[in-house]
Amino acid sequence: MKFFIRLTYCFLFFKLNVLAQSNHHSFSVKGKQPVDLVNVFLGSSGDHGQMSPAASYPFSMLSIGPQTYPKTHTGYEYLAKKFEGFTHNRFEGVGCQGSGGNILIRPFLGTDPMKTDLIKTSEKASPGYYAVGFGNKISVQLSVLKNAGKHVYQFPKGKKGLYLDLSYAFNGAFVDEQHQVKGDTISGWITSRTTCGVGKYKIYYCLVAKGTKSWKDNGNHRLVLSLPEAAVTTEINVALSSVSAEAASATISNDSFEHVKMLSASEWNHHLSQIEVNGNEENSALFYSLLYRTMQSPYVISEQDGTYRNTKGELQKDKQIHYNGWAIWDNYRTQLPLLSLINQSEYAGMITSIAELYQSGKKDYASQHEPSNTVRSEHAIVVLLDAYRKGYPVDFAKIADSLAKEVDGLDYKSPDKALESSYDHWALGEIFAILKNKDKSQSYKNKALEYKKYWNKDFRDLTRNDVDRMQARGLYQGTIWQYRWFVPYDVQGLIELDGGAEAYLANLDQFFAKDLYNHANEPDLQVPLMYNATTSGYKSQYWMHQLAADTVIQNYFNDNSRGIGSYIGKIYKNEPQAYLRTMDDDAGAMSAWYIFAASGFSPACVGWPVYYLNVPLFPSLTYHLPKGKTFKIETGNFSLKNKYIKAVFLNDKPFRKNYITQAEINAGGVLKIIASADPVKISDTENWISSVEK
Repeated sequence: MKFFIRLTYCFLFFKLNVLAQSNHHSFSVKGKQPVDLVNVFLGSSGDHGQMSPAASYPFSMLSIGPQTYPKTHTGYEYLAKKFEGFTHNRFEGVGCQGSGGNILIRPFLGTDPMKTDLIKTSEKASPGYYAVGFGNKISVQLSVLKNAGKHVYQFPKGKKGLYLDLSYAFNGAFVDEQHQVKGDTISGWITSRTTCGVGKYKIYYCLVAKGTKSWKDNGNHRLVLSLPEAAVTTEINVALSSVSAEAASATISNDSFEHVKMLSASEWNHHLSQIEVNGNEENSALFYSLLYRTMQSPYVISEQDGTYRNTKGELQKDKQIHYNGWAIWDNYRTQLPLLSLINQSEYAGMITSIAELYQSGKKDYASQHEPSNTVRSEHAIVVLLDAYRKGYPVDFAKIADSLAKEVDGLDYKSPDKALESSYDHWALGEIFAILKNKDKSQSYKNKALEYKKYWNKDFRDLTRNDVDRMQARGLYQGTIWQYRWFVPYDVQGLIELDGGAEAYLANLDQFFAKDLYNHANEPDLQVPLMYNATTSGYKSQYWMHQLAADTVIQNYFNDNSRGIGSYIGKIYKNEPQAYLRTMDDDAGAMSAWYIFAASGFSPACVGWPVYYLNVPLFPSLTYHLPKGKTFKIETGNFSLKNKYIKAVFLNDKPFRKNYITQAEINAGGVLKIIASADPVKISDTENWISSVEK
C-alpha cells in the first residue's frame, strides 16, 4: 500500500509539473532552467543592494523571509548567524532603512520564547523558497504562491512553541493592529508607516497553525502557541490581502508544502523565461538573478473577484488587476520600461493603477491609507505618457485636471528640482497635444523650456569649486556634474546650451575621464547613453559595456559622499556583496539597467518609445512577446572584448539607425548586431536626439 501511495504521489507530481509547463515555452542553459540559475542571495550582505533571499512570488505583496541580527534594509544579513524569526513583507532594495517586516513568527524550545537562540548552521533558497537549519535542531522551510504562503517547522521532541509578534516592523514603523483568535486561526489587520515613514499602509491577514491548539494572547500584540511535546513538525498557513481578513482567509492554501513550492518555482520559471539567453552558465546566472529582482514589485492588490482598495482606503472593484507599491522616481528609468516589454499583460494593470492614483489623491510619497507598503511616485506622469506611446490605453481626459494640479504645484526651489519638474511639464505638454488642446500643450512646453534659465544659472559654469560635491546647492543625492545632464526630453536643446556639439562632447568626455559618474544612484543613470546624440556614439557603446561587465572606477556613494578611497572593480557581481557600497537595487531599478545593457538596447528617454543600441553581453537573446511573437537579438563576431557596433541588420536588412522603437520590437523578428574590437568613428547611422520640437 505504501508503494502504491508513493507511486500515486509521484505520478501526481509529474502531472502537475507538466500542467504547470504546458502553456509556457521551455528552454535551458547548459541543462538548467532559468529558475535554477537564480542566486537569491545576490545583494543580501551589507549595503550592497539591500536585497533578501525571502520566499516570494512575482508581484506578490507577501514575501516570507528571515529576520537576522544584525540586519540590512530587508531584515536580513547574509553573514549574520543569529536569527530573530521570520516576517511577511519587505520592499526589496529601497533606502530609508527599509520598510515592512510585519507579523514576526519565532520558533522556540522550552517555555520562554526569548531564551531560545536561533543560530544558523545551514541555509538554502531559490525563487519562491527559503530554508534554514539552526544549531538547536529546529529547521524551517518557507514558500509563497501568489498572496498565500506556508511555513513548515521541524523540532526535536520536548517542550516547544511559536511566538507571534504582531507589532513587529522595521525601524519602529508599527502603528496599530487588531486581531481575533479562533482556535488555531488568527486574523486581523496591521497598520504601519511606509518607506521613509511618510505615509501609512494597512494590510489584512489570516494565519492558521494547522491542527494545533489555540493561541494564547499575552497582550501587547504578542501571542504564544505551545505545541505538543511529542510533535516534531508543524505547519503555518498564511495569506495577505489589501481588502479584508475574510479575503485573506479565502486565499489560504491547503495544498502540500511541496506542491506550493513546485508551483511557485514553475511560475517564476515562466516569468524568467520571457527572456531566453544563450551564453555561458556564469553570465546567464548573473542575468537571471538580476532579472528575478525586476519582478517583485509593484504588488497585486486585487482579489480574485476583482475587489481592491485604492489609496484612500476605499473598496473598489474592476476586471483589471490592480497594483500598488511604487518606487517610480527610482525605477521609471529602467524597471518599468522593461516590464512594458516582458510583462505586457501585467503592465496594462500597472498603468491603470498608476492612472488611478490621480483619481484618489496622489502624493509624491504615500497617502495615509495605502493598500500596501510603497515608496514614492514622482514622474508617474512621464510613465503614463511613455505607456500611451507604447500602445497601452490611458484615459488622459479623465485625469487631465489632476495631472495639471500636480504639475502646477511642482517645486523649483533647488537646481535639481528645477530640472526634474521641467521634465513633468514637458510630459504634460505632450499629453495635452494628444488631447488636441494646443493652447495648454504649448503653455506647458514653454514652461518646460524654462529649464534653460535654471541650467544657465547653476549648471553651465563648471569652474566653481562645488561642482563635484554631493548635495551642493541643495541637490538631492547628486552633484552639479551629475545633474547637469538631466534634460532627457530636450538633449538637442541641452547641446546648444552647452556651447554646441563640440563643447557638449568635450564635457561628456571630461565627466567620464574624471570618473564623476555615479552608478550607485539614479540621477545620472542615463548619461552613458548620451554620446548617442553626438557623432561619437561608439563612446556610449564603450561605457555601457564597461559599467555592465568590466572594471570601472567609482568615487561616489549613496550616503551623499564622495568616498574616501575609490571603488575599482565590477559593479555587477553574483554574490552577496554584489553592488557598490551603498548602491541599492531600488525595487529592480539597477537590475533592470543591467538587463537592458546585456540585451543590447536601453531606454533613450522615458516618454518616447525609443531605445539606443549597444553590443549585447550574450551571443543571442530572445524576448518572448504576446501572441507567440519573438524578438531575437544576435551578436555577430561575439566576444566580451568586442564592445563596439560595426553594423546592424533587422530581419536581414541593413538597419542604419542607432536606436530601435518599441513597435519594432513588438513586431518581432531578428536584430543582428555585428560587434567589433575597434570603434567605428565614422558612421552613417540615423541618430535619435530628443527635442521639445519633435
